[in-house]
Amino acid sequence: MSDKKIRAGIAGGAGYTGGELLRILINHPDVEIAFVHSSSNAGNHLYDVHADLFGDTDLKFTDQLSSDIDVLFLCLGHGDSKKFLSSNAIDDRIRIIDLSQDFRLAGNSGLNSKSFIYGLPELNRDKIAASQNIANPGCFATCIQLALLPLAKAGLLQSEVHINATTGSTGAGQGLSTTSHFSWRNNNLSAYKAFDHQHLHEIGESLSQLQEGFSQNTSINFIPQRGDFARGIFAAIYTESNLSLEDAYNLYESFYKGHPFTHISKKNIDLKQVVNTNKCLIHLEKHGDKLFIVSITDNLLKGASGQAVQNMNLMFGLEETRGLKLKAAAF
Repeated sequence: MSDKKIRAGIAGGAGYTGGELLRILINHPDVEIAFVHSSSNAGNHLYDVHADLFGDTDLKFTDQLSSDIDVLFLCLGHGDSKKFLSSNAIDDRIRIIDLSQDFRLAGNSGLNSKSFIYGLPELNRDKIAASQNIANPGCFATCIQLALLPLAKAGLLQSEVHINATTGSTGAGQGLSTTSHFSWRNNNLSAYKAFDHQHLHEIGESLSQLQEGFSQNTSINFIPQRGDFARGIFAAIYTESNLSLEDAYNLYESFYKGHPFTHISKKNIDLKQVVNTNKCLIHLEKHGDKLFIVSITDNLLKGASGQAVQNMNLMFGLEETRGLKLKAAAF
């Protein structure tokens, strides 16, 4: 990579993922933000929408697109990325990182001349580095896949996997709904899309990529929950396993060796250790014949915008952690 900065454009910069992406890229030493597209906010300062950026930038939203960029981030709603790319001619030399679910699954991984690689670095790092277009993984999918990939690689997912995972309110996006109002969410907890969450499909595809014959339809039992906190995912997972605890730790530490954001902890872990970071922390326990796995991430960073920047770093030959050495909220 030369000393020239990467020129980045963002489409859909007014939502939570757009705001987190801006916070990272404004402080990224190798990136210059060329434009932030938002039809509804054109002419407004970024800080009019993202108050945390006040004092950091005087950039304004625009309803115009420019081809003078190296990478385009799509922070659009699900289904809208395909519409955007169908309506706007994006030069094939411009790399695209899509944060929606539009191109994640193998059957939907292309549009016209553009094909997309699934952007989970711990699974596809070499492919990402050589790719032109990336489909950024879902937040639940990232947290859960990182908990299970080492077992799949070793062919050890031989019985049903049981998952209970709770996400913060930002996982629902910025638009208001009955279940995202503060008065409903505060001091409350609920389950939703039990056994039928959309991220099950990408989880299944990734696990079957490593363990032939694995099927999410019969093997994964996933209960998502809405938490009364703003950000983060806490996934508690168990499956039958003949591994000893020592062998399980060796397996996980070996798999993630050289991956800078996924860490295996022998001490119990809590969500505040990862909030505001691009980390995934994993803790293992053995209870009889069951392996218990706890996996935690920030849904807006490792689960969305942080991972998108991690993918950008790989695509442009930068150090994977560039611009992503973020401090956890901690308290």
